[in-house]
Amino acid sequence: MLPQTIDEVITHLDQVILRARTERSRLGFFATLYRNVTLRVKEGIAAGLFEDGPRMERLDVTFANRYLAALESFRGGEPLSKCWLTCFKIANKWPPIILQHLLTGMNAHINFDLGIAAQAVAPGAELPSLEHDFNQINAILGSMIVRVQSNVEEVSPWIKFLDTLCPSTEDRFINFSLNKARESAWLVANIVNSTPAEQLPRKLKTLDDGVSMLGSLIGSPNEWSVRLGLYIIRVRESNDVRRVIDVLSQV
Repeated sequence: MLPQTIDEVITHLDQVILRARTERSRLGFFATLYRNVTLRVKEGIAAGLFEDGPRMERLDVTFANRYLAALESFRGGEPLSKCWLTCFKIANKWPPIILQHLLTGMNAHINFDLGIAAQAVAPGAELPSLEHDFNQINAILGSMIVRVQSNVEEVSPWIKFLDTLCPSTEDRFINFSLNKARESAWLVANIVNSTPAEQLPRKLKTLDDGVSMLGSLIGSPNEWSVRLGLYIIRVRESNDVRRVIDVLSQV
């Protein structure tokens, strides 16, 4: 059964991470990052950071359930969103680096799931009233980026090699154009909100295809210089999945 409260979301993520540690699966990398974000949202709700705390908890749960359901479908060999399939399939591939695993998860969850979840908890005329709290989540995500970079560098010491090899790479891989991704999520929420029900599946499929394509580019960039840099970084990166998960869990 999927979570109904933010505490249950955290419990489910703990179980995902525990299983990943046991299986030494890189699926645990994004789950660990996501647990950190969920904890910060929970703290924000308790501190009165949001205009509507109960609604924000519903958004957090709805949002998380899309990821948890996709992961369960993947593990069970059942149909799931193309963008999440693209993300999960690289877990057993070499040489994607830790950062690529995190970014493909962020791509699917922010560019595809977030807008859909936002509209689900604030449909119709309610959606504009959600924008302030939606932006507060964005602020939480943005505030965590520096810490995430620091954690990744602890287990991937040559990550800065990308910036030396290709100066524009740091912006594309570390920052991931996060502001644009969040703006895109709000646009998706408004598109979903204004689209007639009979047309929505087609629009969501088009969105899913586009997000999946972006995820593929993150997991396997076209530029040879970037691929070379990623290969060199991967060689020096920690292969100890449990240690990586422990480092990523630091907040």
